[in-house]
Amino acid sequence: MNNIIAVIWDFDKTLVDGYMQDPIFEEYNVDAKSFWAEVNALPEKYEKQNIKVNPDTIYLNHFIKYAKEGRFKGLNNAKLREFGKRLKFYKGVPEIFQKTQLITQTNKYKDHNIKVEHYIVSTGMSQIIKGSCVNEHVKGIWGCELIEGTDDNGNNIISEIGYTIDNTTKTRALFEINKGVGEIDGITVNTSIKKENRRVHFVNMIYVADGPSDIPAFSVVNQNNGATFAVYPKGDMRALKQVEAMRKEGRVNMFAEADYSKDSTAYMWLCAKIEELAEKIYAEEREKIMKAIGGTPPKHIV
Repeated sequence: MNNIIAVIWDFDKTLVDGYMQDPIFEEYNVDAKSFWAEVNALPEKYEKQNIKVNPDTIYLNHFIKYAKEGRFKGLNNAKLREFGKRLKFYKGVPEIFQKTQLITQTNKYKDHNIKVEHYIVSTGMSQIIKGSCVNEHVKGIWGCELIEGTDDNGNNIISEIGYTIDNTTKTRALFEINKGVGEIDGITVNTSIKKENRRVHFVNMIYVADGPSDIPAFSVVNQNNGATFAVYPKGDMRALKQVEAMRKEGRVNMFAEADYSKDSTAYMWLCAKIEELAEKIYAEEREKIMKAIGGTPPKHIV
């Protein structure tokens, strides 16, 4: 298969203005800066015990700790999905998902089954994403999962880590999308599949994210001739300089303000890139057909 164009999104500060956990802090009246400062201090704390932790996902333990202490009272997966409804998305979200999918809905592309699929790969909590307005527009979500237990009153609360995605294992998610894990029975990330037989070719991937933490994923997509795009929040000079440095270093192809509304730079670039990929796939499919029938059909001599 080579007829699928995959747009793969980071989440926090890429689609959402801020962090997906912000509604949780607001609900429980917990100071977000203090919470994240505590999280950032954890790797050094555990290093003194000769314990190595993953700085990208150690925050999950802290959420569980707060839930068990009653500071996030009753926090469970159902509540996480409810918090997803409160997220503040950037302009043009979720409309950008629908509009880009419409690009390949003309008969020209539909005749060759050319289509656009959206995916989210995040180090955040997948249940929050699943509760948000973008869930119905995406083909798949990769994020961290939490297992529930019960508190002293028998209420369900988050109590264990079930699955994690960090900034490096995001690349594993890319290969799972590439090979069709979850879409094709019996396929795992370690299944040996010839590149030409994989469900989504890397060259037809567009990876969208906001900063240096996504460099491993940007690198995999770039090395395989896919497209990469970075965004920064409006008015944030530090973030702009950061993504500009990434462009100069060849980490990303293009960047723009995180605004996906019609006629914005991000909207136009993504649409143009999808159209470019769709035309390339169309041309390849037409060439296959012409070769199969032995070239151009005969015409009357005039």
